[in-house]
Amino acid sequence: MKDTRFSGPSAPGPRVAFGVCTFRRPILDRTLQSLAAQSALQQCSCCIIVADNDDTPSARGVVERAGVGQALPVHYVHAPARNISVARNALMERAIALDADFLAMIDDDEVATPDWAAALIAEISGSAADAVLGPVRASYRPGAPAWMRKAGLHDVVPVIRPDGRILTGYTGNVILRLGSGRLRDRRFDPAYGRTGGEDDVFFHGLVRDGGTIGYAPAAVAFEDIPERREKLGFLLRRNFRAGQTFGRINAPARAAGRAILFATSTAKVSVLLAQAGLSVLSPARRTRALMRASLHAGVCSQLLGGKILEIYRS
Repeated sequence: MKDTRFSGPSAPGPRVAFGVCTFRRPILDRTLQSLAAQSALQQCSCCIIVADNDDTPSARGVVERAGVGQALPVHYVHAPARNISVARNALMERAIALDADFLAMIDDDEVATPDWAAALIAEISGSAADAVLGPVRASYRPGAPAWMRKAGLHDVVPVIRPDGRILTGYTGNVILRLGSGRLRDRRFDPAYGRTGGEDDVFFHGLVRDGGTIGYAPAAVAFEDIPERREKLGFLLRRNFRAGQTFGRINAPARAAGRAILFATSTAKVSVLLAQAGLSVLSPARRTRALMRASLHAGVCSQLLGGKILEIYRS
């Protein structure tokens, strides 16, 4: 008997929902096409869920057109508020309502490689992990600087500790085990929905409560990098905001501990600025040092009660 919520027969393989949050991004259809072309569709029952974070249902037409003439069901959810946490939670709620076993999330400016989902599903099915991350590789415009392409400044991969643990994650390329007791009632915090960092808080809390995060290096997604994101200002603002998020999550409760963190972060800013000055002839090393300095400056800003940058206002 065919399950109209998912592609293929309802019995074989796991039920996997591909989730995409979107906000006024015309290239969403490219993302949806890459999901419809997944090799995993032959191994499991799949569907696509799109959560539209715009005030009006501006993406409905793109989503409805994507579902015409293909076997992969596409579900549209209007999740307004211009708050990315609202949209991410809407994906989780709909996937759970559809009785999906897994929710694989990707951003609306990314393209999944054909074996993306298969690699994520294989890794999470063969382990006890609550979530599995895949790498996000930058896709640059033809005129992007050659050094930036080589430096990988926009690539996103997890930080793996020497003991093999991953302590936090991201939502641009991840699969969640929806049946996990550590995820059943966990949601993205709306307090971080305009500033960003909601994914850091989500996965940090998952690991803190005993959850585990795995990694599937073959589950590659490519992110479109427009010219404005190549600018140093964008990179510094993004890292500054990440530092603010780190400070919000990790600031010690005691004044003495906060003072130590502030002093340590300030010292790192000074050292990294010096490294940037010494790397004036190497754009990649200089930019990387400035990005790290901006991150630690963000930690200092948070500890001093500075205004938190908002990245999801428009």
